[in-house]
Amino acid sequence: MRYRTLGGTGIEVSVHCLGAMMFGMVGNTDHEDSARIIHTALDAGINFVDTADMYSRGESEEIVGKALEGRRDEVVLATKVHFPMGEGPNRGGNSRRWITRAVEDSLRRLRTDWIDLYQVHRPDHTTDIEETLAALTDLVRQGKVRAIGCSSFPAQDIAEAHHVAERRGLYRFRTEQPPYNLLARGVETHQLPTAQRYGMGTLTYSPLANGFLSGKVRKDQPVDLTTGRPALTPFRFDASLPENAAKFDALEKLTELAADLGVPLAQLAVAFPAAHPAVTSVIIGPRTMEQLTSLLAGVELELDDATLDRIDEIVPPGTDLYRADGAWQPPSLDASRRRRPAGERAAA
Repeated sequence: MRYRTLGGTGIEVSVHCLGAMMFGMVGNTDHEDSARIIHTALDAGINFVDTADMYSRGESEEIVGKALEGRRDEVVLATKVHFPMGEGPNRGGNSRRWITRAVEDSLRRLRTDWIDLYQVHRPDHTTDIEETLAALTDLVRQGKVRAIGCSSFPAQDIAEAHHVAERRGLYRFRTEQPPYNLLARGVETHQLPTAQRYGMGTLTYSPLANGFLSGKVRKDQPVDLTTGRPALTPFRFDASLPENAAKFDALEKLTELAADLGVPLAQLAVAFPAAHPAVTSVIIGPRTMEQLTSLLAGVELELDDATLDRIDEIVPPGTDLYRADGAWQPPSLDASRRRRPAGERAAA
């Protein structure tokens, strides 16, 4: 297992991070089996586990917390805050009010006294970034959190957060967590260079493009939409949709490339993000032991320049062949924000 330093924290983490999103009601509902998957990953040298409070409404954190009992000190544990965790107002977002409540809930579910990396899951433009950073800074000073990060933040929000932290003497985001894979390379244009500019570590998610790059999907073959990621996002696997045509064409070429390398497509897909100099760790999110075992078999795979050049020919750098789940969408693109009120248009 390879290890890299997480941003400027001095914390060494495995190049592959175990993502826990598929543990719980949205994926593997068997807590004991999920725990076995976690233990197998740790035994293989993975020391980095990433979850979030909203994954299966806290169930993922509970599974992780129970599985790590007796092994907590050997694990760099990351979780996130932002998404609503209940009905009614003030049960989500990036306000001090919610963060200070949510962190206590996460600590309880995770059965730990501290979180190594506490990440803001998405931007919240209703909350001043200074408010968010101040709350997170207090958590670091209280010893409840070791480092802070963000997830799916646009480059301009990352830059603003660092500017505010420096100006106000607050702790700054040490990591960013964007979606990044062979078919979704848009983060190469702004987010990854910005993370490098500020010395941040980068954890990338969705290396298999929601299962599209798992090796089980082919252009002219039916897809089982009843289990796993296809069941969650069936429209991404519908070959009859015009927006999927480029994805399926690229899939065939990438499958051929993987065959030339003598590796499964999934292993090529997981190796790709790790080859970028801005990336610290690639999050893999297995639902089953079989999936984990298959991915672990390729953790040492490193792609040479010739292979990366062939990938660039198939999917050009900075290109998104689909909009990755969780990728930031500018609020300004909402139709209501691009049109003047009707009365004002009539008067113009």
